[in-house]
Amino acid sequence: MSCHAFSRAIVRTPSRSVIDGLRAVDVGAPNYDDVLAEHRGYVRVLESLGVNVETLPALEAFPDSVFVEDTALVFTGAAILLCPGAATRRGEAAEMAATLDRNFERVLRLEDGTAEGGDVLTTPRTVFIGASARTSAIGAAALVSLLAQIGKQGVVVNTPPGVLHLKSDCSLLDDETILCTSRLAAAEPFTGFRLILTPEGEEGAANALRIGDSVLLSEGYPRTAELLAQAGYNVKPLATAEIAKIDAGLSCMSLRWRT
Repeated sequence: MSCHAFSRAIVRTPSRSVIDGLRAVDVGAPNYDDVLAEHRGYVRVLESLGVNVETLPALEAFPDSVFVEDTALVFTGAAILLCPGAATRRGEAAEMAATLDRNFERVLRLEDGTAEGGDVLTTPRTVFIGASARTSAIGAAALVSLLAQIGKQGVVVNTPPGVLHLKSDCSLLDDETILCTSRLAAAEPFTGFRLILTPEGEEGAANALRIGDSVLLSEGYPRTAELLAQAGYNVKPLATAEIAKIDAGLSCMSLRWRT
């Protein structure tokens, strides 16, 4: 079965405080109503692709809590509760704990260092962990040990300087193919995978999301959309202009697994 055959997902409604979310480059605060509309559109697309979505309530105390992927890793039957690297986000993991306990037979917890799910790319044979400003070397090493407990092989790679998360610059298109930026490809982290490089100026397209037979791609990247279509992928563009103002990507807004 393809590793993209997700049947379940967890999302969290954006809080009104989302306009104060962290951002690497300040291009202005997003409009809350527009963020909410984009998030609802995202959920509708997941549901249209056969995914059963559980929507958690907004957390006003945590502006970035809509980005649930950073709080945990989820797999069939098991989950790992993480520790976000941004100090203002540390409490988000505790808010996710009960949901994980309810949905997974086994829940492990990262006890050392920091790690965010945006730095983790899961492939059929390897779980790549990007060491970054948000995922410490200690956290990455501890995560490798936790993954081994559930039968997964973790490999630590370097995230390019200035890049927020590993998956800011890459995504898995199929079991053998990764979409990534030239700057990440130059580091040669993905031995044995076929790489499709984002066109110059469309590096933000690298955080695509494969669900079933479709590849979700943020709007505004026409050359990447054409490149993927020519490669045989079914591309579904999504509106993300407002939520992208606080460093959102398509993967970070959901936790996905198959039962």
